[in-house]
Amino acid sequence: MSFFRNPEIKKSIIVYVVLVVLLSITGFVFSFDIGITVLFVSLFFMFVHFYATYKRYKRIAGLANEINRILHGKDILDLAEYSEGELSILHSELIKLTVQFREQAWALKQDKVYLADSLADISHQIRTPLTSINIITSLLSKPDLTDTRRNELFNELDILLGRIEWLITTLLKISKLDTGTIKLKKEKIMVCDLIKKAIEPIAISLELREQEIHTKILGDETLYGDFGWTVEAVENILKNCMENTQKGSIIRITALENVLYTEITITDNGPGIQKEDLPHLFERFYKGKNSSDQGFGIGLALARTIIVSQSGTIKAENAPEGGARFTIRFYKQFTETSPLLRDVN
Repeated sequence: MSFFRNPEIKKSIIVYVVLVVLLSITGFVFSFDIGITVLFVSLFFMFVHFYATYKRYKRIAGLANEINRILHGKDILDLAEYSEGELSILHSELIKLTVQFREQAWALKQDKVYLADSLADISHQIRTPLTSINIITSLLSKPDLTDTRRNELFNELDILLGRIEWLITTLLKISKLDTGTIKLKKEKIMVCDLIKKAIEPIAISLELREQEIHTKILGDETLYGDFGWTVEAVENILKNCMENTQKGSIIRITALENVLYTEITITDNGPGIQKEDLPHLFERFYKGKNSSDQGFGIGLALARTIIVSQSGTIKAENAPEGGARFTIRFYKQFTETSPLLRDVN
């Protein structure tokens, strides 16, 4: 550490030298002894001041070196000696700042890993239908292809393009929800209307599979959320149950409302969920052992994102009577003017 490189030290030396000279001259005016005494006392206090200042600056320089080592990869911040006055406060704040920076660095690293994994998953999911599309286009170019076979290939091509479009659209929706660019509404929703709207897009598929949906809803259950997005969440869960159950199966939907939450339960009578799949069921691109080959593994992830974004919860489990069961809860948000709180007060 170069003590004299600090501008305030240079200024202090000049001020102290001038004061010592002036005080000494004043002392010599009265007598030689007084002048000598004033000179030595002034020099002593000047030495004590600059020695204490030097020690303080040395500690600050040590602190700066410690921070520099941390910035260059040192893991441990050892500042135990800085335990007094302003240095103690500075020590405390630096600890907080260091922890915050490390948490941010760790979060950024995790985001990069997640982004890389997501891009790899997306590439893999899109590559499979694209490979099939390339094969189909090469087959369509054959001159001896019959009209029947050509129509079959066009139908397959249309299905594959639809799958890719659905994948990209769903990923964009999840991305928008994650980044908060979509503002979800808070409106009163009748559960019966919600379920009816969620069934409509899959009604034909249910009929072709000879599957049925049985509902047990009183009709007056309500919840607060975004109708359109909540419909999509419930639709994805119903679609998952439909695709993972056998022909002629039954999907049951029940609803109940109490003072704390509105609950929607969706249960199928399929093979259920494998124990090892349960912790990962709502992860993006995760496909369980019993999942359909046509799925991408993002329908349930989107459903969970939508529900959680509306302060709700979703739980997947195996029902005691067999099959998979999804339990959705939308909790009520009370204010000081809520009827329940008025009754309690």
